[in-house]
Amino acid sequence: MPMTRSMLRIALLFLLLCAGVFCVALLAGPGTAAPAASSREKVIIDTDIGDDIDDAFALAAALNDQHLDILGVTAAWGDTGLRVRQLQRLLTIAGRADVPVTQGPATANATPYTQKRWAEGQPAPAAPVPSSVDFILEQARRYPGQVTLISLAPPSTLGALIDRDPAGFAKLKRVVMMGGSVYAGYDDTGYGPLKGPTPEYNIYSDIASAKKLFTSGVPLVVMPLDSTRLKLDEVKRDLLFAAGTPMTDALALMYHQWRHLNGWGQITPTLFDLVPVAYVLDPRLCPTTPLRLVVGDKGETTPAPGPANAQVCLKEDKEGILDLLMNGLLARQ
Repeated sequence: MPMTRSMLRIALLFLLLCAGVFCVALLAGPGTAAPAASSREKVIIDTDIGDDIDDAFALAAALNDQHLDILGVTAAWGDTGLRVRQLQRLLTIAGRADVPVTQGPATANATPYTQKRWAEGQPAPAAPVPSSVDFILEQARRYPGQVTLISLAPPSTLGALIDRDPAGFAKLKRVVMMGGSVYAGYDDTGYGPLKGPTPEYNIYSDIASAKKLFTSGVPLVVMPLDSTRLKLDEVKRDLLFAAGTPMTDALALMYHQWRHLNGWGQITPTLFDLVPVAYVLDPRLCPTTPLRLVVGDKGETTPAPGPANAQVCLKEDKEGILDLLMNGLLARQ
């Protein structure tokens, strides 16, 4: 039967539609494609992993997400040499041994290193570990205005950076940090009237460095106690620890060491440090308000009149952040 003009139009339309679907398939690739390298957020994570357990969960969430280009992980505060070993072991388990680990300035630290035995399971490095201060400055200069520093520790490394090279520090895109207490403190549960702010651990541990950071002029995004009292309850812990993946097994071991050695009698961890990581992955999970925060001599972070020096998250999406953690880790079963 000869092809009519209408049939020809239909055939051409069909070919165009097929070509479009084919192109989309090529762009998408098989399964869920990783984001293009140029679209991934360049981050460095500064952490005092090993004392509290929240750093381990925060790092697990970050290492599990393809939207982050993790340039390096830096060990901060206290026994930074042992923290390097713990980070190297965790990165190896995550299949990310290629991520550089560097060592920040060691400090005095009265907080128990609850995961010491787990960290000691990693052999001591055979070669000297690079300096975190040198590494962060190098990356900030290499990628000016592109590197987000996620700060999960007392800001001792950041203070050393500012002292060494304030102009180099200013080349960071921003610092996204867990720290401070604006309207809510450790005694607030999230229910009922607020009991008021209290000095927060990261800030009061190194008040001098915190003051330098908040007056540095580098863009700050701050997750204080107001938005970081995020509890990982027993049901969620059991789901994670039953998954039996290398990462969830590692988290289970570190959790049980923390549980028995934390000195506070805590069983349910508070995932303070997960919130800054979640914010970098999806800012909708922790909307911010511009505030001017002043660091006091006792470690207070008090709102003050004047131009804002920080974007501050005062209320987080608890379930959204926990969903991000749970779905990310359980998807690897």
